[in-house]
Amino acid sequence: MSDLLSQAPSLARLAASVVIDELAALGVTEIVVCPGSRSAPLAYAAFAAEQAGRLRLWMRLDERAAGFFALGLAKDSGRAAAVVTTSGTAVANLIPALLEARHAHVPLLALTADRPATLWGTGANQTTDQIGLLGSVARQSLRIASADAAPEAWRSCLRRAVVAAEGRLSRTPGPVHLNIELTPPLTGQPGPLSAGTPFATEAASLGRAVALNPGPRTVVVAGDLPPEVGRRLAEQAARAGLPLLAEPSSNARRGPAAIRYYRLLLPHLAKGLERVLVFGHPTLSRPVQGLLGRRDLEIVAVAPTADWIDPGWAVSRVVPALVLPVGDPAWLARWQRADRELAQAIPAAGPGDAPLTGPALAAAVGAALGPADVLLLGASQPVRDADLCPVAAEPPSTYANRGLAGIDGTIATALGLAASSGRAVTALLGDLTALHDIGSLVPLALERPVDCRLVIADDNGGSIFATLEYGAPAAELGEPAEAFERCFALPHGVDLAAVARAFGCPAEQVSTAGELARALAAPWRGLSVIVAKLSRFDRREQEARLARSARRAARAGEV
Repeated sequence: MSDLLSQAPSLARLAASVVIDELAALGVTEIVVCPGSRSAPLAYAAFAAEQAGRLRLWMRLDERAAGFFALGLAKDSGRAAAVVTTSGTAVANLIPALLEARHAHVPLLALTADRPATLWGTGANQTTDQIGLLGSVARQSLRIASADAAPEAWRSCLRRAVVAAEGRLSRTPGPVHLNIELTPPLTGQPGPLSAGTPFATEAASLGRAVALNPGPRTVVVAGDLPPEVGRRLAEQAARAGLPLLAEPSSNARRGPAAIRYYRLLLPHLAKGLERVLVFGHPTLSRPVQGLLGRRDLEIVAVAPTADWIDPGWAVSRVVPALVLPVGDPAWLARWQRADRELAQAIPAAGPGDAPLTGPALAAAVGAALGPADVLLLGASQPVRDADLCPVAAEPPSTYANRGLAGIDGTIATALGLAASSGRAVTALLGDLTALHDIGSLVPLALERPVDCRLVIADDNGGSIFATLEYGAPAAELGEPAEAFERCFALPHGVDLAAVARAFGCPAEQVSTAGELARALAAPWRGLSVIVAKLSRFDRREQEARLARSARRAARAGEV
């Protein structure tokens, strides 16, 4: 009987062939596949499509990392990338990456192979309600069944999935779930594949850019943005003469209007502020979050998608595009003076044998990269250290997972960026972030290599918590002194360079500014790792010193 089944036309193989064929026709050129049994027809179809030059197939061992790898592919290209899993718990492992994609407006397609619906609730192996599994994470959930033998319906479903993921009509890209029920036989010939009819959509109109009254004292807040959008915003802010408060992954942290120490100066310079223009997704600092909650200001959100950022429930106007109003030169000059005063008050980098600090590490990495390079910043402390770096004339294209700002999947995201762009990617990330995704360093002998360098800030724990309220002295908190180390800092004692070498990655450990400079200047290809050893025990004092210096600089800047 099994021989007969293997020779019979397979509807599962046909459905998978239609799915991959239609994806390629719709412009989806990157597909990430994890090995599995129920998903085998999709793997065969993707392999055949790559052999025909229609798309690129990427194999990954782990579904969680595969999701973040696809996220990196889509971040770079701006087009939907697809990730394929088998049934059961494999689907649930996509949730972290899909959550990030939803909140960062990244187009992802989750193609999850499934058992036939007739097996749901029977206790059949690897069978669960996969449609309900992703819940509200996906912007849309669709399903097809190979048993329907309806290629035209399958293609129609794929079109709706890609249009929704890329936000072609909604202006809100994000993750879309397509559940594919595949009924055996899963092997055998797929049967004849007929071409689909041509299909196209017209992009949703964003309307005309809105012009605002140039009167009120205004600042521009720039959160996470694609590189080309951030660059244009920096140019516009410079022409308008408006203070630009730009996070590193906004890609707008450049030009004369960008204020390097904005997050330190904001509490002191916002007194005369009247209007805030918000671009992207700002998430880094409490001063900015506090600013976005002020109801005595006019807060305008610029939202090219169908939703907008309003964490303080204070946005009074939402526009799709904006012509920046011309600002008061004295207002910008006040911010620039305070910024210069603070830069002069902060000690310069130490000599070559000086121990490394987090801000010094971020500054050295940034200085080693140029406009042709790609930088990915890990969440937690490294992205905040980068937020204190000098404003570069031509910084690298900078990315970060700021949709939900998790530390999950950072290495996989960096690999995806490198795979999509074909460029070398440097990722600056913390030690806990690296440990969280260390499995992404597993070499896959048959996969095409990418160039990705990890610079790991290793302070043996979670230094960001030291700068938050939990890092206050135990006497102030009324908590046991050892509670912070045990519950927040989480020292691990892992030799990260040795772990990287165990995965076959060249790795070196540095602890001084000179060693770091030499390591960053050395040529590299493929996967490589630099572990920068630094201390986290003076983090709280560093933040306090910066705050005091900012207060003095703001007063001096008023003169």
